[in-house]
Amino acid sequence: MREILAQQRPLRPLSVNHNHAREVERMSEILDELPRDFLTLVHRDLVGNGRNPLKGRRAMTAEQVLRALIVKQMNEYSYRTLAFHLLDSNTYQAFCRFPMGKSPKKAALQENIKRVRSETMEQVNRAILKKAELDGVEKGRKVRTDCTVVETNIHDPMDSWLLFDCVRVLTRLMVSGYEAFPISFSRHNKRAKRRALGILNAKDNDARRPLYRDLVVVTTQTLDDATRYVGRLKVWKVKTLRQELLQPVLIAELERVVNLTLRVIDQTERRVFQGETVPSNEKVVSIFETHTDIIVKKRRETEYGHKICLTTGTSSLILDCVVLEGNPADSDLARKMIDRQIEIYERPPRQAAFDGAFASAANLEDIKGQGVKDVMFSKKRGLEVSEMVKSSWVYQRLRNFRAGIEAGISFLKRCFGLDRCTWSGLPSFKSYVWSSIVTANLLILARHKMA
Repeated sequence: MREILAQQRPLRPLSVNHNHAREVERMSEILDELPRDFLTLVHRDLVGNGRNPLKGRRAMTAEQVLRALIVKQMNEYSYRTLAFHLLDSNTYQAFCRFPMGKSPKKAALQENIKRVRSETMEQVNRAILKKAELDGVEKGRKVRTDCTVVETNIHDPMDSWLLFDCVRVLTRLMVSGYEAFPISFSRHNKRAKRRALGILNAKDNDARRPLYRDLVVVTTQTLDDATRYVGRLKVWKVKTLRQELLQPVLIAELERVVNLTLRVIDQTERRVFQGETVPSNEKVVSIFETHTDIIVKKRRETEYGHKICLTTGTSSLILDCVVLEGNPADSDLARKMIDRQIEIYERPPRQAAFDGAFASAANLEDIKGQGVKDVMFSKKRGLEVSEMVKSSWVYQRLRNFRAGIEAGISFLKRCFGLDRCTWSGLPSFKSYVWSSIVTANLLILARHKMA
């Protein structure tokens, strides 16, 4: 049984005399003051896939799931740690509306929280922005935009470790199916690991090349075993329920990793043996987080994850976020971000400040044509100050205002885990990003209300 809200509120302990407890209590009050439409969206995510919310044992309500998600992101807890603090802390129990001395286990928390989609969290954020506008905290009249990178949870994508990953994952999959489908294969994990470590510690490329060659041989042997394993699985006559359930899952996962292994072997041979520079769009950087993009910004070190574009206001609330695919130029994003501001507030902002990478004459003309009075790019790139804003004084003020978004990005990364996403898969990556933004906005708005 799944409800949107608990029909009867549980008994709540007395509030704790501590500043963080007061912040959490104010956050709870803000959530209570928001329209309930977004809780319906959370409820829809939780009861998806044809589940009947009126049947089964009583589950966490949509409100409890959302509040538990906020506690998790606010403290960067793991699910195990979250389960402990929800049971141990009177403040968090009261915030999440759990009965005293009772809270879900980590498996239940993970199962429920991971069902909440990024689109739902974006609607929660917009409800918070509407509340901030009504309270006079943020009107959306003066905005600033910049981009940053959120890393995926992968190790540095060296070809040697990618090959070793392929060997061990293919072997693990075949081992997992061996009891139900006793098909013989060879295990090369130890040899592959020795070669990968040898490559890591080799003095130069001449010493690495023979180790790479042997590692490719080992990976190819494991790949051949996996291919033969899949062929046998496809013609296997199932006799038990376990075989019937496991067969299609095992075939699909083995085929996925086999295809990735072929690509990893190809890029290794091209790069190591042929001296070719493999284009970034053809590279595999992880066999687990295959959606990961390679992001290179100017002369900085390469990052692996996804580029996101953020817009904030004078209150430091995050007004908007877009998770991007690939590494599009910042200059292609300026118009899009202003269009989204018009969608959120049903009017254009009066002033907009951008980093120098967004600057172009076309962007200036387009954004001004949308009704924005003052448009500031921190680097002029051939544009005159008089073309962008009314005066040099306004330009300097907007330039100083734009610099504040760097502190906002740092705040998200240091305090809400936005430096690295620990959730798996692209949909979960987007949910993680929006969850961090919603949590940060809720805390910022609470602090504004307490000031």
